[in-house]
Amino acid sequence: MDNIYIIIVGILFLLAIADLIVGVSNDAVNFLVSAIGSKAGTFKIIMIMASLGVLIGAIFSDGMMEVARKGIFHPDKFGFEDIIIIFLAVMLTDIILLDFFNTFGFPTSTTVSLVFELLGAAVAISIMLVVKNGGNVAEYINSNKALAIIGGILFSVIVAFISGVFIQWIARIIFSFNYEKSYKYIGAIWGGIAFTSITLFMFINGFKHSVLSENPIIRWILEHKFYVIIISFVFWSLIFQLLIAFTKINILKIVVLLGTFALAMAFAGNDLVNFIGVPLAGFSSFEFFKAGEDMSALSGSVKVNPYFLIIAGIVMVITLWTSKKARSVTDTSVNLSRQNAGYERFGSSQVSRALVRWAIQTGELVNKIVPEKLSKRINNRFQFKIYQPNEEAPAFDLIRASVILVVSSILIALATSHKLPLSTTYVTFMVTMGASLSDRAWGRESAVYRVTGVISVISGWFFTAFVAFTVAFVIAIIIYFGGTFAIGIMVSLDIFLIYRSRLIHKKRLAQEAEEIKKYNEEQELTEKNIFDVSTLKVLEQIKNTDIFIENSFKYFKEQDRKELKKQTKLANDVKKSTKELKQNIFNTVQTLKSNYLQSAQYYVQVVDAMRDVANSISYLGERIYEHINNNHQIFCESQMNEIEKIQVNLSIYIKECIYVIESKKFNAIEYLRDLRNKVIVEIESAKKQQFEIIQKDETDALNNDLFFNILTEYKNVALYVVRAVKAERKFYLSARQTIMKEIKEKG
Repeated sequence: MDNIYIIIVGILFLLAIADLIVGVSNDAVNFLVSAIGSKAGTFKIIMIMASLGVLIGAIFSDGMMEVARKGIFHPDKFGFEDIIIIFLAVMLTDIILLDFFNTFGFPTSTTVSLVFELLGAAVAISIMLVVKNGGNVAEYINSNKALAIIGGILFSVIVAFISGVFIQWIARIIFSFNYEKSYKYIGAIWGGIAFTSITLFMFINGFKHSVLSENPIIRWILEHKFYVIIISFVFWSLIFQLLIAFTKINILKIVVLLGTFALAMAFAGNDLVNFIGVPLAGFSSFEFFKAGEDMSALSGSVKVNPYFLIIAGIVMVITLWTSKKARSVTDTSVNLSRQNAGYERFGSSQVSRALVRWAIQTGELVNKIVPEKLSKRINNRFQFKIYQPNEEAPAFDLIRASVILVVSSILIALATSHKLPLSTTYVTFMVTMGASLSDRAWGRESAVYRVTGVISVISGWFFTAFVAFTVAFVIAIIIYFGGTFAIGIMVSLDIFLIYRSRLIHKKRLAQEAEEIKKYNEEQELTEKNIFDVSTLKVLEQIKNTDIFIENSFKYFKEQDRKELKKQTKLANDVKKSTKELKQNIFNTVQTLKSNYLQSAQYYVQVVDAMRDVANSISYLGERIYEHINNNHQIFCESQMNEIEKIQVNLSIYIKECIYVIESKKFNAIEYLRDLRNKVIVEIESAKKQQFEIIQKDETDALNNDLFFNILTEYKNVALYVVRAVKAERKFYLSARQTIMKEIKEKG
């Protein structure tokens, strides 16, 4: 029997390594976002500082390991087999859950996931024991501790956001975006405050629960925090003033890099328990079991082998450097907080639109109350810094980066010193978002998308708690009844899900990279490439329209719901792409020389025509799919024949339009009009015949409605496509004429 338990403990340690990898991939955002977003150093320097912090924090994290053993449940109430089931269920759930969030680039709390997994698994086994032995579940669960953690985390989220908004607003009023002048006079004081906050945070959060807490110097610092704060502030302010006066060193970069080190160290020191605390607790319980002791021994203080901590630190550092998912999670926070507009990963939602409208109305009300002169002076402090076209702008500046690190450090240090539970991920993320809002990074062009992103991330946090509890509960029950066979199945399932998530993540990155590439191409249109690039896009849209026209009818006829759904997605993608083209038109026009403005006018006409085509096929796709998805009756034979004849001729017509644009043989416009008119005549004839069928009562209302919708949208596509070709002709001739004129002027 002991051999089985040795294997199970071995599985726990293998799961610990996997959990370290997925955990670091998620929590890296806590300490990387400020340095990466502000470009405080090269990527290599930032990663070195973070790696040193992680390694040192891991080595000195011994004191936090007791949370997994006795923080959520009373170990003395359980037997060894029960404890092992709880720990296995927690680890199996944690890997699946964190890897899921990493795959979609959402930061979540490893602390919250651990707490609710322990709670779910412990409740499941407690119920089994109550059924078997009597009593009640409350005897087994440390409910006061669990509720305190939940309440503390929710409170910290609100406080973090408000603090980020307020402190960032004060900092921007003091420094503005062009902070070079004020930096010379008050930069040292700001640096002194920041360095004092971060170093104190390192001692409180990094060393308080570590093996170094017994060191006399560390103990004295922790016992005399007030004097340390005053001395540290004066010392660092003087040092920074000397650096500003006599060197070109940017002290804000030093602050941000030290803050990155401090947060990384605190993360490893405090959150390492979330990844290896449970396996180590499982190992301890096995040793007690072999020694004939009961599980009450877990309630005491147990020394952790330092080699485990060193190995864990090394695994975390390697993951930090190699994990693509860590960069995905970090990118989410950076993109949601960046100052400039750009590619937005999230769409808009009804909630985000309502919140933005409310914020705009509130802002207008405040402007009416605040005196005009004061309002103007405040607005001047928030004028964004303009970067040169060839200058790579950071996502946000060093002032905001230092605010994020300082406020996060202070909040986490205060909570730790008062023994208040919180999530470092939630605090850091909410401070970052609050600072972004206050810094007016969420302009009216991007606000709804950023708010949707924040709401999505926060919604994921509630999802974390619910799923962590539920999945751990279910897995614990499965292992309780299934034994070693169930353990094997669940481990295999974890491996399969991680493999699948890797494929999904790879696909998502590729899709996002393609969308960003398209967005950047649209932003980089110039007079030199505007015709070629726009022509390629128009051709792509018309070709996709042709594919949709052919396939949608084919799969409608076959009643293939799965393939129709794909065609509907294709139509919606065309609509989304043309919408983005339309939104970026005016950015493109601004980059053109004045002699290209006539060409720009025709470019607008091309995009408008393609927008109409996209709207038609998107609407048609939704209607056809809805009809088949609801299992409605398809067309009778005569209707099918009519639609098929029109569809074939429409497809021929569209292909001819494609050929004309590709070959630039725009003198064939009259030929295209003849083809279009032929299609329209057929459509009108089909409508007339359909009215005769309706009079004979041979079809139902839904059938008739879809038939007329198809004919109407086919007609619209025929009209809009030739309009796009005509606009493309004008665009081509105008662009060529302008280029030839420039060549003559130069020659």
